[in-house]
Order: sequence, then C-alpha cells, then structure tokens
Amino acid sequence: MVDTGSGTTVTDRKTEGSSARGTTTIADSVIATIAGIAIRETEGVHSIGRGATKAVGAVTGRLSGASAAGRGVKVEVGEKQTAMDVDVEVEYGIPIHELADQIRVHATDAVETMSGLDVVEININIFDVHVPSDDDEDGSSDSGSRVE
Repeated sequence: MVDTGSGTTVTDRKTEGSSARGTTTIADSVIATIAGIAIRETEGVHSIGRGATKAVGAVTGRLSGASAAGRGVKVEVGEKQTAMDVDVEVEYGIPIHELADQIRVHATDAVETMSGLDVVEININIFDVHVPSDDDEDGSSDSGSRVE
C-alpha cells in the first residue's frame, strides 16, 4: 500500500503474467464503493453508515452529484487481499443473522469479481432497526371527526 498524502491509499495489484505489462492500482475508495453498492442492494438493508456519515454523504451527493456508495464502509486493501468494516441499519422483521450472511456473500462476490482481490473478512455492525412510520395514518383519523 502507498499513502498518497491526500487520505487515499492505493495498492499496486499485479496479476499473473502482467509484470511485464504494468501494474493496476486500486484505491481503497473504489473497493469501498463496490462493497457499498452490493450491500445497499441486499434486500433487508435500510441504510449504511451512521448519523453524521449518512447526513454528510447525502448532502455531498446532492451538491456534487458524487456517489456516496462507499460511505459507511471502511476497507483495508493489501496486495492480494482486503478486509472491511460496515455499519448497517436493517429493516424490521428481517432475520439479522441471515441478512449478515447475505451481505457477506454479495459484497465478497462483487469485490472479488471486480477487483480480483480476495475478501478475507467483513465485520458487520448492526447499529439500528428501521421501523416504518405511521405518519400517513395520523392525518386520516382526524378528518372524519370534523364538525361544521
């Protein structure tokens, strides 16, 4: 790994037979984005990242048009392997242990297929359960009790 000084770490990744043809450099943020997209696409995941990370990502994405897919996913990339930590808010009613297994499968498949790196570890922190709100029902119950 090479620290570029700008907070981005890059890795030189050599595949067999490519040493005479050059190297491929994959930034940590690329792996985080790939994993983040795969995790968000997993049924039962409501959101990735906590409070400030989610808020900053939403605002930054709207203002710059930038993708916030990697926010909430922390990765460590080596020459041939990667590990990641992710904070996830799940939908109410989903078996969490099964969802965690699905998250690992989806993220591993996406990262290994797209980067060629081996995913050795995915630590998942379930920090909240999203319960759908009843906001829509509150307004309808008062409308029938109006007297003129």
